[in-house]
Amino acid sequence: MTDTPIRIVLAKIGFDGHDRGLRMVARILRDAGCEVIYLGLRQTTENVVAVVEQEDADAVGLSMHNAQHLTLAPKMVESLRSAGLDVPVILGGVVPDQDIAALMESGVAVILGPGTSAEDVVRSVREAVTSRS
Repeated sequence: MTDTPIRIVLAKIGFDGHDRGLRMVARILRDAGCEVIYLGLRQTTENVVAVVEQEDADAVGLSMHNAQHLTLAPKMVESLRSAGLDVPVILGGVVPDQDIAALMESGVAVILGPGTSAEDVVRSVREAVTSRS
C-alpha cells in the first residue's frame, strides 16, 4: 500500500440513533491520518454502497447498538459484493460473543466492541484494508 490515506465511510444503517461511539471513531481515524466520509444516522445499505463507489473508499465502518447486526451487517457485505466492491466491512458496537462467528462467516472483516482502544481501532482498520490490497 502507498502513502495514500485510507478512505473510510462511516455510517449507522437502520433506525439506531446512538451515534456517539461512531463520532468518536471518526475523530480517532481522522487523527490517525485517515480520510473519513461520515454519513451519520439512518442510512440505507444502498446509500452507503453508492458513497463507497463515488468516494472510492477503502473500507466501510458500521456502528450498531440496535440488535440488528445479524441482519444489517451481512446485508451490507452482500450489497458491496453485488456492486463489485471489494472493501472490508468493520463493525463496531454491541455484538454478543455468540454472534461473532456468524458475522465473520458472513464476510464482516473486523468486529470492535465497546472499550476498544484508539490504537486497536486504527490498527484493525489498517490491517483490514491492507489485507485486501
